[in-house]
Amino acid sequence: MAMLRIDKLLTEMGFGSRSQVKQMVARGRVSVDGTVVSRPETKMDPELSEITVDGMPVVYTQYEYYMLHKPAGYVSATQDNCYPTVVELITGAVRGDLFPVGRLDLDTEGLLLVTNDGALAHKLLSPKRHVPKVYQARVTGIVDGEDIAAFQNGMDIGEPEWTLPATLRVISTDETESFVEVVITEGKYHQIKRMFAVRGREVLYLKRISMGSLTLDDTLKKGEYRPLSGQEIAELKR
Repeated sequence: MAMLRIDKLLTEMGFGSRSQVKQMVARGRVSVDGTVVSRPETKMDPELSEITVDGMPVVYTQYEYYMLHKPAGYVSATQDNCYPTVVELITGAVRGDLFPVGRLDLDTEGLLLVTNDGALAHKLLSPKRHVPKVYQARVTGIVDGEDIAAFQNGMDIGEPEWTLPATLRVISTDETESFVEVVITEGKYHQIKRMFAVRGREVLYLKRISMGSLTLDDTLKKGEYRPLSGQEIAELKR
């Protein structure tokens, strides 16, 4: 593994900002292989070196991957001045640089991948890859064949380009509402809500069920999370 600066490593592992970590080093609180570190730019191999802070060992983790069942009322961001963030729900994380992959609206629930793997995030979000995302929605009115055809044909939602073909399937209906499944392969801002708005319908509830090969674990309650399995990570990267 590549050599890392001690201040960068400890910052990544959530010990504080770079300036806070430098203060820790200056106070003699950090040791590498039993020797107190005096310079924050000191480099070491985290897989071969024994690092301690205040005598407690630091276990280096390069990447973390979590499946989160996002509840409504949380923003898909790392920090926000008005609302709690989804990252705050991952209380057992080792690293301090996690971020959500993609974005679910404040009132949208469901599957969210939280990680610090930027390469994987780019792969999943790249418009060129057309990664499928499956949602369940409750909308006003009775969704009909014309709605299904409009989603399949793509539509003008005020963007420079029309939406890509999307799949709309009716799960159930009553006199005033429809419960549907929507599959899209892109991620325009408020896309599903805007698509239904073009059809004269309002989205009352929206939940993401899957993204690519990753499907929401139905044992996770809203606000709960778990690490991804090795197989889930491998399938996402594939």
